[in-house]
Amino acid sequence: MPKVSSLIVPYATYLRVYEPLAAFPEPERGHWARYARRPDRPSYQDELRRALADLLPTPPIAVPVHESGDAFVLEVDGVVCVCPWRTRLRGWQALAELGEELPGPVLEAVLPDVVRQQAAQDYERWLARNPDARPWIRTATWQVPLSWFVLVSDEERRFDKGSGEIPPMLRYRTPMVQARRRVARGLRALREAIDEGPLIDGLVDVGRWLEEFHPRSLVELDYGGLVHTLPAGELEDDHSAADVAEGIEALRGGDGVTAGEAYARLVERWRSVRDRRSAN
Repeated sequence: MPKVSSLIVPYATYLRVYEPLAAFPEPERGHWARYARRPDRPSYQDELRRALADLLPTPPIAVPVHESGDAFVLEVDGVVCVCPWRTRLRGWQALAELGEELPGPVLEAVLPDVVRQQAAQDYERWLARNPDARPWIRTATWQVPLSWFVLVSDEERRFDKGSGEIPPMLRYRTPMVQARRRVARGLRALREAIDEGPLIDGLVDVGRWLEEFHPRSLVELDYGGLVHTLPAGELEDDHSAADVAEGIEALRGGDGVTAGEAYARLVERWRSVRDRRSAN
């Protein structure tokens, strides 16, 4: 069996916010400024491998004991922007949702109830001291939530087939102000066309999250490890953001037929991804 450190961990996709250094108070700002100069910063795969390694001991470590000091870093037009991992906070939040995703016996086998209860108590105490805490990263498995595609445009799409040891990559990046504008426009169009639905709920939720960050931040939608499960041809042909934008624009214009066609393309594309999940 390969070591955890050598595995490519698939399935997870990400929505990240990179804030400029000026958004962070001292001494955190100084920490990230020094961190950004490091030549050996870890990748998202390193983050996932560490999380898997925590599940190997008995009993497993449901949530890291200490908060991560790592981050993803971008430099745009000379401005350093940072996306802290915050793996401990995200671990607590993910643990709260795990009961909805796994059957009881499977959940108990992976993370016994006593471990989950202790983690929940730790989170409650921590949250009392940090009531305004929020993660810079959202994660989904075996999908990209449709609400995420509303934030970006097809022109911001970047796809690389990869070669040799370089894996494929599919991502979008957009300025925060543009992402917020698209959320507002999308919500107006959807609410005028339909009363309610999961896409509206998802947009409201992600829109509130985006409001927590500096207006000069960057938003990144990354297919992450999901690219390792999809054939290169499917990735190359995946223009889900364009389909979402076309559907919303059609609703805005009262064209239900075109909106339905765009939605059907999305459903078919992401059904094939979910089928791979079932096969695994």
